[in-house]
Amino acid sequence: MAKEINTIGVLTSGGDAPGMNAVIRAVVRQSLFKGKKVKGIKRGYAGLLNEEIIDMNAKSVSDTISRGGTILQTARCKEFETPEGQQLGADICRKHGIDAVVVIGGDGSFRGAQKLAARGINTIGVPGTIDLDIACTDYTVGFDTAVNTAMEAIDKIRDTSTSHERCSIIEVMGRGAGHIALWCGLANGAEEVLLPEKYDYDEQRLINQVLNARKIGKQHYIIINAEGIGDSQGLAKRIEEATGVETRASILGHMQRGGSPTCKDRVYATTMGAMAVDLLCEGKSNRVVAHSGGTFVDFDIDEALAMQKGVDENMYQISKSLV
Repeated sequence: MAKEINTIGVLTSGGDAPGMNAVIRAVVRQSLFKGKKVKGIKRGYAGLLNEEIIDMNAKSVSDTISRGGTILQTARCKEFETPEGQQLGADICRKHGIDAVVVIGGDGSFRGAQKLAARGINTIGVPGTIDLDIACTDYTVGFDTAVNTAMEAIDKIRDTSTSHERCSIIEVMGRGAGHIALWCGLANGAEEVLLPEKYDYDEQRLINQVLNARKIGKQHYIIINAEGIGDSQGLAKRIEEATGVETRASILGHMQRGGSPTCKDRVYATTMGAMAVDLLCEGKSNRVVAHSGGTFVDFDIDEALAMQKGVDENMYQISKSLV
């Protein structure tokens, strides 16, 4: 017989993402609907170890669904990567009467949830990362907002790039994954998309393509560069020196993490947060909520962390054929 859950904790960990507040709101209100108490854990696992734990009610999450960032704040925590830190975290949960925790974050956050589950604290992970790099799910909270933010910025850069007949290199976030870059490449009609999963570092090919584009009268040349490749400023300098075409680099940076979440991020995040509570109330633990094949499902965390994810091959080929 699974232990009855009376109090559910919720935390956000790792990089922030638009829509995290929608998850928190759903966790709080679905828990209350199910007759459970809720405690917010501030600043992720670091806040757990520091006992930054607050009681939450329906009013705690009023007017938060449209806000970017995370009202619980977030941090990274080296101490929680150690067995001693993990045991301390589980002990603190018990001290505060927390039977279960919803962890909102990426793969690193899920590893922490996995360790808490192994120490008797029921955990459910909700994928919150703009990078879309969690293999078990087709959707992660924050990606839709981030890619729309980047798309709008790239549209603006294209305007000025065309006015000056420049080559523009725009670097987008994503850590070691190229999903934001690939989606922006298609959405913005970029001439070139550089992805960590695909890039061959053949700069001469890029140089030749810029020269050929200028010969046929193109007024701009847009290159979307993924964060996992980086060196956008250096690449811009080398292309300009080799082609004589004025080349500028723009690094969009953390603007992609902020802003009011899109409708999709609000609705999907809300659904995932409510589902996480439902799973805990069913006595489940060590699971990750996911969206796969058009429906919301859940996976064992161990299984989820063992999965590998690459970029969509069909989307990549389309980005090459429509130049």
